[in-house]
Amino acid sequence: MSRSISIEKILRGDRRTIAQAISAIENDNGSAKEILSLLYKHTGHAYRIGITGPPGAGKSTITDKLAKWYRQQNMRVGIIAVDPTSPFSGGALLGDRIRMTDVELDNGVFIRSMATRGSLGGLSKKTSEAADILDASGVDIIMLETVGVGQSELDIAGSADTTIVVLVPESGDGIQAMKAGLMEIADFFVLNKADRPGAEQAVIAIKMILGFRSHDETTWIPDVVKSVASEGKGIPEIGALITRHKAHLEQSGGLSARRTQRMKERIEEIVQEKMKVEFWNPQRKERLSRILDLVMKQERTPYEAAEELAGK
Repeated sequence: MSRSISIEKILRGDRRTIAQAISAIENDNGSAKEILSLLYKHTGHAYRIGITGPPGAGKSTITDKLAKWYRQQNMRVGIIAVDPTSPFSGGALLGDRIRMTDVELDNGVFIRSMATRGSLGGLSKKTSEAADILDASGVDIIMLETVGVGQSELDIAGSADTTIVVLVPESGDGIQAMKAGLMEIADFFVLNKADRPGAEQAVIAIKMILGFRSHDETTWIPDVVKSVASEGKGIPEIGALITRHKAHLEQSGGLSARRTQRMKERIEEIVQEKMKVEFWNPQRKERLSRILDLVMKQERTPYEAAEELAGK
């Protein structure tokens, strides 16, 4: 492991070391696995909040104001803002950092922009690992704010304890987003920019659709909170609903179930990546080149080629 990355400093919350560790994770250098392994037993304290929704809904502003609200309660906050990947550098475009003006200079808030790097789900593949580093560093709240790309945004639900979907009143954005699948992952909705025309109708429409979901007396029913985040309106209500949802999960056993499922999927992903790397060794790549010529001549089907490569 790189001597410049001290586990002890991460545990003490040293910002520079935390940033170096996250960079090691993003770049997948040789020290990444060891860092994560050594930190793992120190994770599990922080509560993870996912914030997603269509572009322009005000996710970054809500994240900024919500972080400030938590800081007023003396809680330490980590923010991972997943930005689109720059086509030139491969890094994050840092748009979210620019919009987080209330907390960017607060030493109790650590903000990191990460690039999607081709991840179709809007979340960087390394986001959960970066969240583990922040968790081990002693933050109380981790907010995962994603690029708003519609249907492919759904993987945030697998990375957060509470998932918030941010919508806006106009142009039927709320209903359209729900059709794209966001309806299923929201633990509650925030109708931001609620001072605009059509806000009440949008709230009614969302609640009407929520009413069609099957439920019983123990089911958590997602609510709709109105906000004007740019003015700080609705932020305490959002924070209170997160607290209420957390209490519900803890009481029902849902929090443990969510975290167990998250770890199961993560282990599966690690295994798949390991198997992929080990499978495509130089010998198999050479065999693929030979078989590919037969497939292109239609002397062998792609299915037969795949079975041969897999040793079946």
